[in-house]
Amino acid sequence: MGNTRKDETMEIENFERENVEQNGVVDPLEMNRIPPWKKQITTRGLVASVVIGIMYSVIVQKLNLTTGLIPNLNVSAALLAFVFVKTWTTLLSKAGIVSTPFTRQENTVIQTCAVACYSIAVGGGFGSYLLGLNRKTYELAGVDTEGNTPGSTKEPQLGWMTGFLFVTSFVGLLALVPLRKIMIIDYKLAYPSGTATAVLINGFHTPKGDKMAKKQVHGFMKYFSFSFLWAGFQWFYAGGEQCGFVQFPTFGLKAWKNTFYFDFSMTYIGAGMICSHLVNLSLLLGAVLSWGIMWPILKGLKGEWFPATLSESSMKSVNGYKVFISISLILGDGLYNFLKILYFTGSSMHTRLNRKDLTKDDISIDPNQPLDDRRRNEVFIRDKIPIWVACVGYILFSIISIVVIPLMFPQLKWYYVVVAYILAPSLSFCNAYGAGLTDMNMAYNYGKVALFVLAAVTGKNDGVVAGLVGCGLIKSIVSISSDLMHDLKTGHLTLTSPRSMIVSQAIGTAIGCVVAPLTFFLFYKAFDVGNPNGQYKAPYAIIYRNMAILGVEGFSALPQHCLQICYGFFGFAVAANLLRDLAPKKIGKYVPLPMAMAVPFLVGAYFAIDMCVGSLIVFVWHKLKHNKASLMVPAVASGLICGDGLWILPSSILALAKLDFFTSWMRSRCLV
Repeated sequence: MGNTRKDETMEIENFERENVEQNGVVDPLEMNRIPPWKKQITTRGLVASVVIGIMYSVIVQKLNLTTGLIPNLNVSAALLAFVFVKTWTTLLSKAGIVSTPFTRQENTVIQTCAVACYSIAVGGGFGSYLLGLNRKTYELAGVDTEGNTPGSTKEPQLGWMTGFLFVTSFVGLLALVPLRKIMIIDYKLAYPSGTATAVLINGFHTPKGDKMAKKQVHGFMKYFSFSFLWAGFQWFYAGGEQCGFVQFPTFGLKAWKNTFYFDFSMTYIGAGMICSHLVNLSLLLGAVLSWGIMWPILKGLKGEWFPATLSESSMKSVNGYKVFISISLILGDGLYNFLKILYFTGSSMHTRLNRKDLTKDDISIDPNQPLDDRRRNEVFIRDKIPIWVACVGYILFSIISIVVIPLMFPQLKWYYVVVAYILAPSLSFCNAYGAGLTDMNMAYNYGKVALFVLAAVTGKNDGVVAGLVGCGLIKSIVSISSDLMHDLKTGHLTLTSPRSMIVSQAIGTAIGCVVAPLTFFLFYKAFDVGNPNGQYKAPYAIIYRNMAILGVEGFSALPQHCLQICYGFFGFAVAANLLRDLAPKKIGKYVPLPMAMAVPFLVGAYFAIDMCVGSLIVFVWHKLKHNKASLMVPAVASGLICGDGLWILPSSILALAKLDFFTSWMRSRCLV
């Protein structure tokens, strides 16, 4: 396992070196032309960031509330930032108006601000721990379920959700600021996602890259338009939740009843083009295993394993098996990777501390380093962020949080919040270090540990709420700290000031704390969110609530024979990860991902089919025209996702306005 990880890390470092040398060579003249950090944050950049942040917040909220599976959109955000500002400057130029040149630093700042904005929608708990507090999820978990106490609910409201995000998000922003130089320069952590984004941005701002960017922009706009128009066409011909192209019985009615159909979703086809083939095939395997084999068998055991009088949505019926088997896969995969990352983090740090040449490594401007690296390091440490500012800010935001959160949620006592903020910097460092080595953000797993601990120690009456809120608290701090390090890596490779990066991250976070709840309520008011038979199932809400109940009650919360099945799937998740890490690479690369397999268990098979279609498109494209595919796949996938996602805005407004005369006419003609 150690050798496998070492090889992967070496590959990442080689990839970084090769691409940065090709696209990010530092011109000595450019060093003198780098704008001051305040001028890297521009008005047009902030406008572009807000537009991109809002668009992607809508998209990720849809993904949150349908499947909970969200691809990495950072590279796509960098592309959109380039599209927006380049289009604006071109229009001004044609109008005879001189504008400020568009630099890679401004591009990086826009991408950072936009990602910080929509990251709040991704990790704010709108489809998981916060939504798990509402009454509908409480009822789905079973009003008579032990541990699911009647008072353990809090209905979503714009006010308290916005306040909760503000008091929890900014603490994570400051937790690791004093360690930025150690992580990026001294330890030379790869942060593959941040590096990939920097490679793309550096490539845009070269003579050759400008020509490539024009092709990508053209491809993006073409497929964005197609996806938007197709989404409108689908909406017009939908006569209800089980009618139209989105419910087309592609493989026959029997398969359709078991969720096996192609729903023509451009969002999931685009997501499938971004995700790896292994992720998409793991989703399909999970769908076949659950909806193709297990659930039909369990339905046949009605009256033997559970009372025939219970509805399928009861947690003591089929739905209980769906939820807890999903949880066992998620926990098995999460626990294994959590321990693995801790092991590699600890061993890597131990190796560094014991190296004889450690003092030489700690010299930021080493004369023996390549010239480009020295120049990047100079820029990175030039605009120092005083340690006292980060420490005072962390303490101040922590105190506000310690006061405000127990007022919002009396079930979570103030001393638990104090302990969380004392431990948070250490947890954030471990997660950010692991993410730098492996590109895996384990924030949700830290959150799940906090969930189980708090649910268990708080007790039966308050355990569910305390566990869910505590999960969100730890997860927010740890995740935002890791995201900041990815962005600082991008800034390091694009010669962007750390000050402008942190300020833009703070601006994006503040915007996200307002935008994310608004986009959530756009869905919450317009659609039937949380309905297990609807489009917006929000599967992770019921999963997280049942995790909290499990923490309170233990295994007594499980349906009959469910514990034995869960043991088997938990063991499978651990065994699959061990096989992937220990087996030869040619075998390990084909082992399915348990975390991905768990998603269709609750959601259904349809989106896995969509994503496999996206994967097939990429595979065939690479076989036919490899170079063109490498260039155009990110742009085409982004266009498909953004076009389909943008249609959510008019469709939500029409749904809120009750303008359903088109769909009423179509509903009367629906054949399914």
